[in-house]
Amino acid sequence: MNLSDIKRVIIGEPFPNSAEIHERLDKVRALAVFASDPISSNAYATEAIMGILVLLGSGALQMTMTLAIGVALLVVMVIFSYIQTILHYPDGGGAYTVAKDNLGTLPSLIAAGALLTDYVLTVSVSVSAGVRAVTSAFPETNDYRVMMALGAIAIITWLNLRGVRESGTIFAFPTYAFVAGVLVVVVIGLVRHFGLLGVAPLPEHGFEVEAALTPVSQVMYIWLLLRAFSAGCTALTGIEAISNGIQAFKPPESKNAAKTMVAMGFMAMSLFLGISFLSTHLGLIPNEENSVLSQMAGAIVGRGHFLYYWVQFSTMLILFLAANTGFQDFPRLSSFLAKDDFLPRWLQNRGDRLVYSWGIVLLASIASLIVIVFRADEIAMLPLYALGVMLSFTLSQAGMVRLWGKVGRLAKGESAFTGVTTIHHENGWWWKRAVNFTGSLVTGVVFVILVATKFIEGAWIIVLAIPALVLLFHTINRHYNHVAEGLRTHNLKVTDLQSAADVVLVPIADIHRGSLRAIKFARRLSSNIRVITVVTGEKQREHILSRWERFPEVTAGADLVFIEYVYRDILDPLISYIEQVNNEEYPDDMVMVVVPEFIPESPVAGILHNQTARLLHLRLRQYEDIIIIQVPHHL
Repeated sequence: MNLSDIKRVIIGEPFPNSAEIHERLDKVRALAVFASDPISSNAYATEAIMGILVLLGSGALQMTMTLAIGVALLVVMVIFSYIQTILHYPDGGGAYTVAKDNLGTLPSLIAAGALLTDYVLTVSVSVSAGVRAVTSAFPETNDYRVMMALGAIAIITWLNLRGVRESGTIFAFPTYAFVAGVLVVVVIGLVRHFGLLGVAPLPEHGFEVEAALTPVSQVMYIWLLLRAFSAGCTALTGIEAISNGIQAFKPPESKNAAKTMVAMGFMAMSLFLGISFLSTHLGLIPNEENSVLSQMAGAIVGRGHFLYYWVQFSTMLILFLAANTGFQDFPRLSSFLAKDDFLPRWLQNRGDRLVYSWGIVLLASIASLIVIVFRADEIAMLPLYALGVMLSFTLSQAGMVRLWGKVGRLAKGESAFTGVTTIHHENGWWWKRAVNFTGSLVTGVVFVILVATKFIEGAWIIVLAIPALVLLFHTINRHYNHVAEGLRTHNLKVTDLQSAADVVLVPIADIHRGSLRAIKFARRLSSNIRVITVVTGEKQREHILSRWERFPEVTAGADLVFIEYVYRDILDPLISYIEQVNNEEYPDDMVMVVVPEFIPESPVAGILHNQTARLLHLRLRQYEDIIIIQVPHHL
């Protein structure tokens, strides 16, 4: 079985380009593929708020619901903004495209850098959180945290390499299982809380926790409330995913994407507000041993109930699969950047299964490295998380504010092309602009709070990483511009092109099938053939000469050039001779060098051959007027 057969077994048979439309996602699969991250945030978003408020004592936890409502309102604004983005930029690209079209290149690259870092951390944090769920249930597996996380990344990578539709089908069950399980628990909890249908009321825990910070000044009090609000904004992570992947939807793409965005927002916020309401009224206290979601499910249905285990198991699965949001959007955003020459162009190439394979593999590699560095500890990674997405939200909504300004300047029935998309006059553009302005302002404040409160805890890494990425984008772009300038044909005359010298040099070590094949090929290129060999003694000269004379049909007309050399390194004299021919005999022409090369029966055996030929090839590549032709001989 060769490598191609192994690839077919692992990845599957290749899809023709014509199958691309059939591999697109319907709304049910798309919701599972793109919404796993924002939906999974319900497992910890409420707890993130309570984890800050508890510093003020258990009494402060009553504000959880108030802050949750504030977060939900922000989510509604962000979702509204991204629905407008989807409808106005149907080709996808999300915050990057919006910022590029309305704010300029630098803001768009900042948005892209912020999102790329967030997608990498989404994968690392999600799989590490899933591993923690496993190790909490089975403490004896704790020593294998890193291996389990890397294994999870490998499995998700494999599923995504097999194609979008196939991965969507597989990821649908955990996503909908989590939603169904938590939703049923929330409904039961609400029924019991309000005493409907004659069911038993919820138990009152009434736990008391002393304030960890006393006394608290008014400034500190407000600061902690803002920090609790920003912590709850982890519920926003992944919301932008659909706007990047519009072209993954079945036609009509933008309408299906917008409907999926609405469904995702309604589903995620229903769970978030339900969990926050019940957790507040149950008087739950966050702790490391038992998550708030687990405590809530246990209080409502009982820890031994089937629904309790359903919620716990589906939570573990969706925390693992929340990483899929990163796997969907990192490759797509990378392809947009590659198309604009800010990342390597091969990142816009699709693989056999019509997915951005190189982007998927690159993401898996970087996320795996982060998992290894942080020992699969998502708590240590959390200070780095959500910064990028908040920055991208801010830039995206600021870009939409500018776009609405352009829309407002159009007369009724008038259209205009912005350079990226076509806009039309819209009634009510002013209030849509106001919503985007408010959303941009709030997410900007949240970003500043996150940076300020988490800087020394590790957020400084992201603060440095985003500018470093922007610098990398500019460096790659300058390189591509330099290459384009070097290849441009404007004002080019045919006489400006360098001519080829009427000579072909064939460096060999001995006369055998491979070298004879190269000589025979060289004779088709020129009548002036020079076969060059380095000899260290008379015996070697006689050996080569005798073998040369055995094949006059091939060697006739070619010159055999012996280079006498007393040292073992044969590359230096070979290159010196080639330089002499190139610089002195044909200073204005291109010189061709034909190099024989062995192709062994297996890739592993390749390390036993061709090392001299490879080194010669590498050293000759620095000469702009030397043409290297490799003639393979398969053993």
